[in-house]
Amino acid sequence: MNSEQLAWKIRRHGIEMTHLSGGSHIGAVLSVADIVAVLYSDVIKYNPENPKWDERDRFVFSKGHAGAAVYAALAESGFFAVEELKTHYQNGSRLSGHVSHYLPGIDFSTGSLGHGLSAAAGMAYAAKKDRKEHKVYAVLGDGECNEGSIWEAVMFANHFRLNNLICVVDHNHMASLDFNENTIEIEDFGAKWSAFGWNVIEIDGNNHDELKHAFQEAATNAEMPSHRPTVIIANTIKGYGISFMQNDILWHYRFPHDGWEYDMAVTELHEHKPTDVEDPYTPNGIENPIHPQPGDDIGNDHTFSYTWNTTYPEKMRRVEATPGTSEREHRL
Repeated sequence: MNSEQLAWKIRRHGIEMTHLSGGSHIGAVLSVADIVAVLYSDVIKYNPENPKWDERDRFVFSKGHAGAAVYAALAESGFFAVEELKTHYQNGSRLSGHVSHYLPGIDFSTGSLGHGLSAAAGMAYAAKKDRKEHKVYAVLGDGECNEGSIWEAVMFANHFRLNNLICVVDHNHMASLDFNENTIEIEDFGAKWSAFGWNVIEIDGNNHDELKHAFQEAATNAEMPSHRPTVIIANTIKGYGISFMQNDILWHYRFPHDGWEYDMAVTELHEHKPTDVEDPYTPNGIENPIHPQPGDDIGNDHTFSYTWNTTYPEKMRRVEATPGTSEREHRL
């Protein structure tokens, strides 16, 4: 399966998994799908029949809330049955809402943001000390880079010249409840990493050719005497691949509900389905999809900066005067 086919599968599985479970973060799954697909199709060394193979590359998916993308890639790569994806987020499932190392192919549990790069740097450092040849890949979210622990790991990786560490930031420009620049400004993002001593590659993270070239450049850098770790800043679109989810922070938390949300998501994916790819859930698409109606919540701005408009009037309250003190008013 090539990377374009796998990316489509990741998106289709992601829609189904969040739909069935009522789980969130489909917007992040969609933005990172191309990065994960290229990694598993063209970059990472792994053996699904021997997940603990010592010579495998290590992979830490630090933005663990988008773990459905990794689960889909692992299933399609043969680590476990695709049918198990339907258990995502269910009680007793191995496929927890955030990435769990109890699943074959997962090197490190993630979800508490800011920890993954530190773990990846430790793995890369250990590999250097043991004279191992494998590489360590870490995928971060851009909002996650607000965590101070990220920059501690960045300094550590540069200090120990961990050129076997390749970090990818899914830079979808949204975090938590808004666009990054309305939350905590991070630009000039590339300049920050460069100032910390890293080799910086900035690309379109939804473009497979650019992703493949960037990973090749990172691998070449790993062989250079400069010994610098590499970060690929992959500029992506939140919700990429489904028009009404793109750049809408609502889909960081919302899942595709029965009705037009699910039907239109599946329909749009089928409009761009690669050849020789089968949809295990709706093989022929949805015959008569439900469309949004006037008044449905679509195309609206759900960012914090737009929706949070306080209407509380300035109130006055009278406070009883204490002996020897004049009566006073306090503003609330």
